[in-house]
Amino acid sequence: MSRKLRMGMVGGSLEAFIGGVHRIAAAIDGQIELTAGAFSSNPEKSKATGKALFLPDDRVYASFEEMIATEKSRPAEERIDFISIVTPNHLHYAPAKMALENGFHVICDKPMTINLEQAESLQKLVEETGLIFALTHNYTGYPMVKQAKAMIANGEIGTLRKIIVEYPQGWLSSKLEGTGNKQASWRTNPDQSGAGGGLGDIGTHAENLAEYVTGSRIKELCADLSIFVDGRPLDDDGNILIRFDNGAKGILQYSQVANGEENSLSIRVYGETGGLEWRQMEPNSLVHKTNSGYRVLRTNWGQLYPAATAHARIPAGHPEGFLEAFANVYRNFAFAIRAHQEGKPQDPLYDFPTVKDGVRGLRFIDAAIQSGKTDTKWTKI
Repeated sequence: MSRKLRMGMVGGSLEAFIGGVHRIAAAIDGQIELTAGAFSSNPEKSKATGKALFLPDDRVYASFEEMIATEKSRPAEERIDFISIVTPNHLHYAPAKMALENGFHVICDKPMTINLEQAESLQKLVEETGLIFALTHNYTGYPMVKQAKAMIANGEIGTLRKIIVEYPQGWLSSKLEGTGNKQASWRTNPDQSGAGGGLGDIGTHAENLAEYVTGSRIKELCADLSIFVDGRPLDDDGNILIRFDNGAKGILQYSQVANGEENSLSIRVYGETGGLEWRQMEPNSLVHKTNSGYRVLRTNWGQLYPAATAHARIPAGHPEGFLEAFANVYRNFAFAIRAHQEGKPQDPLYDFPTVKDGVRGLRFIDAAIQSGKTDTKWTKI
């Protein structure tokens, strides 16, 4: 195919934070162009967003239903190839389902749906249609995250023993949702966010990162979830003990009330012969530790695995951050669509989170909430 892939966006009006991030990420590698959109449930907002993005009037829609139906009726050489869903959680399922049913590939924000039943329904649809589904757990796109994954898979730190993943934020330390802040309002609303508050918003990022980097799956957990801000209906802090299927033990902690923290996602993995440490706020560095010393591996510098170098864009010493990692997910998704259209297998070097990761995320949320409701694990002193 000698053209860019055509994207239709659901959500992402001018006032939305994440819509702009998706549009930038999709455009970075020149593989994708924004062609159509239903940017808001408010038709006027959708129209205004389309105009600001220089889309023709007939490619800006009042609803995702109208967009999918109209785009499907267009000639193949004109219609969109996929839809990008950048809405609050409760609005993920319906457009994803309709898109898959009408032959469009899907890339969707996380968590994939508002409950496990919807997630499993989408997984079944993806399997039945054979279409490509990507989930924007964007932290998997960093080159040094992929370097860590490759080192662990190749036994460079030996048999895994302990995995510690943390994601502290401080932006919800007060009742920000009571001030009219849109991002805070929907994230703390069970009807829009789902059963998990911080758990669904950033806890699932930590869960996905731990499983992705280590190649291990969470088998059991013991969760202590809290609501620290009075009147907030969903969790804003959590501490979770984890048992992995390879025998490793872990700790996952997240918080949106860690006053003063920004987006301090980090992971430490310890094996029999060494350890690895990566921090999202210093993403170009991966620390490899042993009892005899340590070394710092840097993006695009020295001898790295192909998975890392394939996801780095610029010479060493130039920061590659959040947008570039996000763009790697979009680029790899685009490569997968092209392979699908040509009847070729996907290149495993260019991986991305899939519908299966989305289902695992919802199972993680359900298990943590269920565990958090009981004290039977705890022994009083």
